[in-house]
Amino acid sequence: MILPASRTNAEAHLYMDLRPCTCGETRFDRQSAVVALEDGDLAARYSGPCPACGRAREFTFRLPAEPTLAPSGGFHYGAAEPSQLLDPGEWLWAADAYARLVPAGRATAEAGQRAQATLFRAVAAVDEVLKFVPPGAESVPASAFTSERGRDLHRRDPGRFRRDRLAAVRDAYTEMLPPIG
Repeated sequence: MILPASRTNAEAHLYMDLRPCTCGETRFDRQSAVVALEDGDLAARYSGPCPACGRAREFTFRLPAEPTLAPSGGFHYGAAEPSQLLDPGEWLWAADAYARLVPAGRATAEAGQRAQATLFRAVAAVDEVLKFVPPGAESVPASAFTSERGRDLHRRDPGRFRRDRLAAVRDAYTEMLPPIG
């Protein structure tokens, strides 16, 4: 079996969050371990019981040969290549979900820091969608959508996956970054 590759822990955790237990629960107390694969590569294994039904959950991801370093002052899910775990629709769904968590208006310092961290994740998720737009193309190709959630989002509004609209959404999320204090 070929293990899916995870570029960062953040990408692996988002992937797991988007794959609920058979009972429907998305959370579980994740214990992690780095394990050696038969071919000598390393993998990250996350396991733990579902808090709702007790069913054992486990995910294993191949780790990159070279770790990806986060940009200074920001957040990222991976390097320059598109994700192998999540399709562009899942990334855009996650970006929208993060943005909806941010309250409007001024915030206390603590709430502002949480909002800023959430919006950094939203911006990084839109950046991940943009990685699926081929050089010289105007939008994400339909063939890039491999998940049910992604295909559904694309089917309902394919225009959301145009490069110019994605850039506008990214800019809007960046402008939403709250002043702290």
